[in-house]
Amino acid sequence: MAVVGGGVVGLTCALELARAGHRVRLHSADPPEATTSAVAAAIWFPYRAAPVDAVLRWGATSLAVLTALAADPATGVVLRPGTVVHRTPEPDLWWAPSVPGHRPARPGELPPGAPGGTRCTLPVVDMGRYLPWLAASCRAAEVEVVPGRVDRLGDVAADVVVLAAGLASGPLAGDDSGVPVRGQVVRLADPGLADWLLDEDHPDGLTYVVPRGHDVVCGGTAEVGATGTDPDPDVEAAVLARVRALVPALRDAPVRSRAVGLRPGRPTVRLERIEVDGRAVVTCYGHGGAGVTLSWGCAADVAALVG
Repeated sequence: MAVVGGGVVGLTCALELARAGHRVRLHSADPPEATTSAVAAAIWFPYRAAPVDAVLRWGATSLAVLTALAADPATGVVLRPGTVVHRTPEPDLWWAPSVPGHRPARPGELPPGAPGGTRCTLPVVDMGRYLPWLAASCRAAEVEVVPGRVDRLGDVAADVVVLAAGLASGPLAGDDSGVPVRGQVVRLADPGLADWLLDEDHPDGLTYVVPRGHDVVCGGTAEVGATGTDPDPDVEAAVLARVRALVPALRDAPVRSRAVGLRPGRPTVRLERIEVDGRAVVTCYGHGGAGVTLSWGCAADVAALVG
Protein backbone atom coordinates (compact mmCIF):
# COMPACT_ATOMS: atom_id res chain seq x y z
CA MET A 1 0.00 0.00 0.00
CA ALA A 2 1.05 3.62 -0.41
CA VAL A 3 0.87 6.83 1.61
CA VAL A 4 1.04 10.11 -0.28
CA GLY A 5 2.42 12.93 1.87
CA GLY A 6 5.65 13.34 3.83
CA GLY A 7 4.61 15.82 6.52
CA VAL A 8 3.71 14.92 10.08
CA VAL A 9 0.34 13.36 9.16
CA GLY A 10 1.73 11.28 6.29
CA LEU A 11 4.72 10.07 8.31
CA THR A 12 2.53 9.14 11.27
CA CYS A 13 0.06 7.27 9.05
CA ALA A 14 2.91 5.39 7.37
CA LEU A 15 4.41 4.42 10.72
CA GLU A 16 1.06 3.31 12.16
CA LEU A 17 0.31 1.21 9.07
CA ALA A 18 3.75 -0.39 9.09
CA ARG A 19 3.38 -1.24 12.76
CA ALA A 20 0.03 -2.85 11.90
CA GLY A 21 1.82 -5.21 9.52
CA HIS A 22 1.39 -3.50 6.16
CA ARG A 23 4.14 -3.07 3.58
CA VAL A 24 4.16 0.68 3.06
CA ARG A 25 5.60 3.01 0.44
CA LEU A 26 5.65 6.70 1.37
CA HIS A 27 5.59 9.20 -1.51
CA SER A 28 6.96 12.55 -0.36
CA ALA A 29 7.37 15.66 -2.50
CA ASP A 30 9.79 17.20 0.01
CA PRO A 31 12.14 16.02 2.75
CA PRO A 32 10.63 16.40 6.24
CA GLU A 33 12.59 19.57 7.03
CA ALA A 34 11.09 21.31 3.96
CA THR A 35 7.44 20.53 4.73
CA THR A 36 4.84 22.84 6.23
CA SER A 37 5.04 20.68 9.36
CA ALA A 38 8.61 21.88 9.93
CA VAL A 39 7.38 25.46 10.45
CA ALA A 40 4.88 24.58 13.18
CA ALA A 41 5.30 25.81 16.73
CA ALA A 42 3.76 22.41 17.42
CA ILE A 43 2.19 22.71 20.81
CA TRP A 44 -0.69 20.27 21.28
CA PHE A 45 -3.79 22.38 20.62
CA PRO A 46 -6.69 21.76 18.20
CA TYR A 47 -6.37 25.06 16.31
CA ARG A 48 -8.65 25.64 13.31
CA ALA A 49 -9.84 22.05 13.08
CA ALA A 50 -13.32 20.49 12.90
CA PRO A 51 -15.67 18.66 13.50
CA VAL A 52 -15.51 19.06 17.25
CA ASP A 53 -16.44 15.53 18.36
CA ALA A 54 -13.95 13.84 16.05
CA VAL A 55 -11.26 16.43 16.80
CA LEU A 56 -11.63 15.82 20.54
CA ARG A 57 -11.31 12.08 20.02
CA TRP A 58 -8.33 12.32 17.68
CA GLY A 59 -6.74 14.93 19.90
CA ALA A 60 -7.12 12.82 23.04
CA THR A 61 -5.40 9.89 21.35
CA SER A 62 -2.55 12.08 20.13
CA LEU A 63 -2.20 13.73 23.55
CA ALA A 64 -1.72 10.34 25.17
CA VAL A 65 0.88 9.25 22.59
CA LEU A 66 2.82 12.52 22.70
CA THR A 67 2.79 12.48 26.51
CA ALA A 68 4.34 9.02 26.42
CA LEU A 69 6.90 10.09 23.81
CA ALA A 70 8.02 12.92 26.10
CA ALA A 71 9.80 10.26 28.19
CA ASP A 72 12.27 9.79 25.29
CA PRO A 73 14.51 12.85 24.71
CA ALA A 74 15.25 11.68 21.15
CA THR A 75 11.68 12.50 20.08
CA GLY A 76 11.94 16.22 20.78
CA VAL A 77 8.65 16.14 22.74
CA VAL A 78 8.62 17.98 26.10
CA LEU A 79 5.75 18.50 28.53
CA ARG A 80 5.50 22.20 29.41
CA PRO A 81 3.07 24.22 31.51
CA GLY A 82 1.44 27.27 30.01
CA THR A 83 -1.55 29.56 29.73
CA VAL A 84 -4.39 29.85 27.24
CA VAL A 85 -5.45 33.50 27.54
CA HIS A 86 -9.15 34.42 27.66
CA ARG A 87 -10.50 37.86 26.81
CA THR A 88 -14.23 37.20 27.19
CA PRO A 89 -16.21 36.58 30.41
CA GLU A 90 -17.38 33.13 29.27
CA PRO A 91 -14.67 31.61 27.07
CA ASP A 92 -15.44 28.57 24.92
CA LEU A 93 -13.26 25.83 26.39
CA TRP A 94 -14.46 23.22 23.91
CA TRP A 95 -10.99 21.65 23.79
CA ALA A 96 -10.64 21.28 27.57
CA PRO A 97 -12.35 17.86 27.96
CA SER A 98 -9.33 16.30 26.27
CA VAL A 99 -6.85 17.91 28.68
CA PRO A 100 -6.51 16.49 32.20
CA GLY A 101 -5.57 18.82 35.02
CA HIS A 102 -6.54 22.14 33.44
CA ARG A 103 -7.55 24.91 35.86
CA PRO A 104 -8.25 28.66 35.92
CA ALA A 105 -5.11 30.78 35.85
CA ARG A 106 -4.29 32.79 38.95
CA PRO A 107 -3.73 36.55 38.53
CA GLY A 108 0.04 36.16 38.95
CA GLU A 109 0.12 33.61 36.13
CA LEU A 110 -1.43 35.92 33.54
CA PRO A 111 0.56 38.10 31.13
CA PRO A 112 0.22 41.91 31.31
CA GLY A 113 -3.25 43.07 30.27
CA ALA A 114 -4.83 39.62 30.10
CA PRO A 115 -8.12 39.39 32.03
CA GLY A 116 -8.20 35.60 32.42
CA GLY A 117 -6.86 32.28 31.27
CA THR A 118 -6.63 28.52 31.67
CA ARG A 119 -3.49 26.79 32.93
CA CYS A 120 -2.51 23.34 31.70
CA THR A 121 0.49 21.21 30.85
CA LEU A 122 0.75 20.15 27.21
CA PRO A 123 3.26 18.51 24.87
CA VAL A 124 5.51 20.93 23.00
CA VAL A 125 7.05 19.27 19.95
CA ASP A 126 10.36 20.49 18.53
CA MET A 127 9.72 19.67 14.88
CA GLY A 128 13.41 19.94 14.02
CA ARG A 129 13.92 16.83 16.14
CA TYR A 130 10.50 15.17 15.94
CA LEU A 131 10.23 14.93 12.16
CA PRO A 132 13.66 13.24 11.83
CA TRP A 133 12.65 10.89 14.66
CA LEU A 134 9.41 10.02 12.83
CA ALA A 135 11.30 9.49 9.57
CA ALA A 136 13.85 7.25 11.31
CA SER A 137 11.03 5.29 12.95
CA CYS A 138 9.47 4.75 9.53
CA ARG A 139 12.76 3.48 8.14
CA ALA A 140 13.15 1.15 11.11
CA ALA A 141 9.63 -0.18 10.36
CA GLU A 142 10.76 -0.83 6.76
CA VAL A 143 8.68 1.92 5.18
CA GLU A 144 10.03 2.56 1.67
CA VAL A 145 10.37 6.28 0.94
CA VAL A 146 9.83 7.38 -2.66
CA PRO A 147 10.89 11.00 -3.24
CA GLY A 148 8.98 13.10 -5.74
CA ARG A 149 5.66 14.85 -6.17
CA VAL A 150 2.57 12.82 -7.07
CA ASP A 151 0.56 14.59 -9.79
CA ARG A 152 -2.15 11.94 -10.22
CA LEU A 153 -3.30 9.18 -7.89
CA GLY A 154 -3.34 6.90 -10.91
CA ASP A 155 0.46 7.17 -11.02
CA VAL A 156 0.74 5.50 -7.60
CA ALA A 157 0.99 1.72 -7.90
CA ALA A 158 -0.73 0.26 -4.82
CA ASP A 159 -3.85 -1.65 -3.88
CA VAL A 160 -4.80 1.00 -1.30
CA VAL A 161 -3.68 4.64 -1.22
CA VAL A 162 -3.72 6.89 1.84
CA LEU A 163 -3.92 10.54 0.79
CA ALA A 164 -2.28 12.69 3.47
CA ALA A 165 -0.53 15.42 1.50
CA GLY A 166 -1.90 18.55 3.17
CA LEU A 167 -2.88 21.25 0.69
CA ALA A 168 -1.87 19.02 -2.23
CA SER A 169 -4.49 16.44 -1.26
CA GLY A 170 -7.60 18.23 -2.51
CA PRO A 171 -6.52 18.51 -6.16
CA LEU A 172 -5.52 14.83 -6.19
CA ALA A 173 -8.97 13.86 -4.87
CA GLY A 174 -10.99 16.27 -7.01
CA ASP A 175 -11.87 18.29 -3.89
CA ASP A 176 -11.68 22.09 -4.12
CA SER A 177 -12.74 22.81 -0.53
CA GLY A 178 -9.20 23.25 0.79
CA VAL A 179 -7.70 26.68 1.39
CA PRO A 180 -4.24 27.79 2.51
CA VAL A 181 -4.06 29.55 5.87
CA ARG A 182 -0.76 31.42 5.95
CA GLY A 183 1.16 31.38 9.19
CA GLN A 184 4.30 33.42 9.84
CA VAL A 185 6.62 32.86 12.80
CA VAL A 186 9.79 34.40 14.12
CA ARG A 187 12.12 32.42 16.37
CA LEU A 188 13.95 34.22 19.16
CA ALA A 189 16.79 33.13 21.40
CA ASP A 190 15.34 31.47 24.50
CA PRO A 191 16.16 33.47 27.66
CA GLY A 192 15.10 30.51 29.78
CA LEU A 193 11.31 30.58 29.52
CA ALA A 194 9.51 27.71 31.22
CA ASP A 195 5.94 28.42 30.07
CA TRP A 196 4.17 28.70 26.73
CA LEU A 197 1.41 31.24 26.00
CA LEU A 198 -1.51 31.15 23.57
CA ASP A 199 -3.67 34.24 23.01
CA GLU A 200 -6.06 33.56 20.10
CA ASP A 201 -8.27 36.55 20.94
CA HIS A 202 -5.57 39.20 21.23
CA PRO A 203 -7.07 42.42 19.84
CA ASP A 204 -4.10 42.89 17.51
CA GLY A 205 -4.10 39.32 16.21
CA LEU A 206 -3.30 35.71 17.00
CA THR A 207 -0.36 35.58 19.42
CA TYR A 208 1.62 32.66 20.78
CA VAL A 209 4.94 32.09 22.51
CA VAL A 210 6.33 28.55 22.56
CA PRO A 211 9.75 28.02 24.18
CA ARG A 212 11.81 25.05 23.03
CA GLY A 213 15.02 25.51 25.03
CA HIS A 214 17.24 26.50 22.12
CA ASP A 215 14.74 29.05 20.80
CA VAL A 216 11.23 30.46 21.25
CA VAL A 217 8.68 30.19 18.42
CA CYS A 218 6.67 33.41 18.30
CA GLY A 219 3.61 34.00 16.15
CA GLY A 220 1.53 34.49 14.47
CA THR A 221 -0.85 34.94 11.62
CA ALA A 222 -3.79 33.08 10.09
CA GLU A 223 -4.29 34.66 6.66
CA VAL A 224 -6.95 32.65 4.86
CA GLY A 225 -6.25 32.31 1.15
CA ALA A 226 -2.77 33.87 1.26
CA THR A 227 -0.15 31.84 -0.61
CA GLY A 228 3.11 33.77 -0.27
CA THR A 229 5.86 31.99 1.65
CA ASP A 230 8.35 34.85 2.06
CA PRO A 231 8.41 36.38 5.56
CA ASP A 232 6.88 39.88 5.68
CA PRO A 233 9.02 42.27 7.77
CA ASP A 234 6.00 44.36 8.79
CA VAL A 235 4.13 41.26 9.97
CA GLU A 236 7.20 40.17 11.93
CA ALA A 237 7.48 43.57 13.59
CA ALA A 238 3.83 43.38 14.65
CA VAL A 239 4.26 39.84 16.00
CA LEU A 240 7.33 40.89 17.99
CA ALA A 241 5.49 43.89 19.42
CA ARG A 242 2.67 41.65 20.65
CA VAL A 243 4.80 38.88 22.12
CA ARG A 244 7.25 41.25 23.82
CA ALA A 245 4.38 43.13 25.44
CA LEU A 246 2.94 39.87 26.79
CA VAL A 247 6.31 38.31 27.71
CA PRO A 248 8.69 41.08 28.80
CA ALA A 249 11.56 38.59 29.13
CA LEU A 250 11.68 38.50 25.31
CA ARG A 251 12.24 42.25 24.85
CA ASP A 252 15.98 41.89 24.28
CA ALA A 253 15.99 38.38 22.81
CA PRO A 254 17.65 38.38 19.37
CA VAL A 255 16.02 36.86 16.30
CA ARG A 256 17.40 33.41 15.46
CA SER A 257 15.32 32.56 12.38
CA ARG A 258 12.00 33.13 10.67
CA ALA A 259 9.61 31.08 8.55
CA VAL A 260 6.24 30.94 6.80
CA GLY A 261 3.99 27.91 6.37
CA LEU A 262 0.68 27.33 4.59
CA ARG A 263 -1.67 25.41 6.87
CA PRO A 264 -4.05 23.02 5.06
CA GLY A 265 -7.36 24.67 5.87
CA ARG A 266 -10.71 23.01 5.22
CA PRO A 267 -14.20 23.29 6.76
CA THR A 268 -13.64 19.84 8.31
CA VAL A 269 -10.90 17.23 8.37
CA ARG A 270 -11.60 14.75 5.60
CA LEU A 271 -10.97 11.25 6.93
CA GLU A 272 -12.92 8.60 5.05
CA ARG A 273 -12.56 5.62 2.72
CA ILE A 274 -13.64 6.31 -0.84
CA GLU A 275 -13.19 4.64 -4.21
CA VAL A 276 -11.26 6.33 -7.02
CA ASP A 277 -11.09 4.56 -10.39
CA GLY A 278 -11.98 1.25 -8.78
CA ARG A 279 -9.36 1.47 -6.02
CA ALA A 280 -9.70 2.18 -2.30
CA VAL A 281 -8.38 5.58 -1.20
CA VAL A 282 -8.35 6.66 2.44
CA THR A 283 -8.33 10.44 2.72
CA CYS A 284 -6.67 12.16 5.69
CA TYR A 285 -6.27 15.89 5.14
CA GLY A 286 -7.60 19.32 6.05
CA HIS A 287 -6.10 19.45 9.55
CA GLY A 288 -5.74 23.25 9.61
CA GLY A 289 -3.36 24.28 12.37
CA ALA A 290 -3.68 20.96 14.21
CA GLY A 291 -1.67 18.43 12.22
CA VAL A 292 0.57 17.42 15.12
CA THR A 293 -2.34 17.61 17.56
CA LEU A 294 -4.50 15.18 15.58
CA SER A 295 -1.81 13.07 13.89
CA TRP A 296 -1.83 9.92 16.05
CA GLY A 297 -5.60 9.81 16.46
CA CYS A 298 -6.14 10.24 12.73
CA ALA A 299 -3.47 7.65 11.92
CA ALA A 300 -5.27 5.13 14.12
CA ASP A 301 -8.51 5.75 12.21
CA VAL A 302 -6.67 5.47 8.90
CA ALA A 303 -5.26 2.08 9.92
CA ALA A 304 -8.75 0.92 10.89
CA LEU A 305 -10.20 2.05 7.54
CA VAL A 306 -7.40 0.36 5.60
CA GLY A 307 -8.22 -2.86 7.49
